[in-house]
Amino acid sequence: MNFIEASSITAAPLNFNLDFRNATSVPLNETVCENWREIHHLVFHMANICFAVGLVIPTTFNLHMIVLRAMLTMGCVLFIIWAALFRCAVDMVIWNAVFLVVNLLHFIYLLYKRRPIKINKELSSLYKRMFEPLHVPPELFQRLTGQFCNIQTLKTGQTYAAEDKTSVDERLSILLKGKMKVSYRGHFLHNIYPCAFIDSPEYRSTQMNRDEKFQVSITADDNCKFLCWSRERLAYFLESEPFLFEIFKYLIGKDITNKLYSLNDPTLSDKTSQKIDRQPSLCSQQSVMQMRNSMASSSDSEDGLQHFLRGTSTASTLRQPSPCLRTSSKMKPIEESVEDDVFEASSATPFKGHE
Repeated sequence: MNFIEASSITAAPLNFNLDFRNATSVPLNETVCENWREIHHLVFHMANICFAVGLVIPTTFNLHMIVLRAMLTMGCVLFIIWAALFRCAVDMVIWNAVFLVVNLLHFIYLLYKRRPIKINKELSSLYKRMFEPLHVPPELFQRLTGQFCNIQTLKTGQTYAAEDKTSVDERLSILLKGKMKVSYRGHFLHNIYPCAFIDSPEYRSTQMNRDEKFQVSITADDNCKFLCWSRERLAYFLESEPFLFEIFKYLIGKDITNKLYSLNDPTLSDKTSQKIDRQPSLCSQQSVMQMRNSMASSSDSEDGLQHFLRGTSTASTLRQPSPCLRTSSKMKPIEESVEDDVFEASSATPFKGHE
């Protein structure tokens, strides 16, 4: 009896092990794909192709985000068709419908951001000449010119600013049409042409000093039209737009430099001023500000102005050569158009003797 009990006890684990092996072998056989199903419908593959095309578009492409969202939207539509008509899977239809709504809304938003911005015809030339080369977006330019500025006109002979009377803290303007002239006590200094700041030196010089008056007179030489900003509102807006703030710093500095060239050459035309695209230096800005704002403060301003008007027109012809820089008899004067042919061609005899 003891032997039979012992054998039954030992046989129980053996039977248990056999049953465990049989239990684990069934799931293994079920997870292995022995018979592959048929290929899915063509709609399923078209949906995946749309996803693949949208994901491989390079980011260097200008419209890559719009095309990506369009491809994802088309893929979701095709997946919904496949899941509803060929698989009859409600969960697939629901999830792809959610993805479709998300991508469609994003696609519409991107199209809205890329919509063409209509710029006022009077401001289109200003944008193309001054702001578009500096990569200012049209919508940002529209915000700059559509909120706190207006377009004003002046007839021939009317005054934009009178010296010692008009405050410089009120506005900043850009000439859109016509021509203005700047004078000091009746003496002509320079002209202002379209797409140029009217009062940029005053704006630059009074950023730290307030309650100052114009030291020059600015009058309309033709029927003029100009864009005028409120100084305070413009400064507040530029503080919220660092990119535009830097753009204005560059444009105003460049305009001051152009006015400095105009002071040195009063016959400088509008076409010539367009070619002056140099980065303004601090010396150039201070020179114009000194001319416009500090001439009147000197005791002998009339004599200084006359000296300046005589000296700037003949500065290039009255320069005395330095005794250390005497020209050789073999040298020709350097012309503006030709800077390479400085030395005259030597004769053949001295060249042979040198050899």
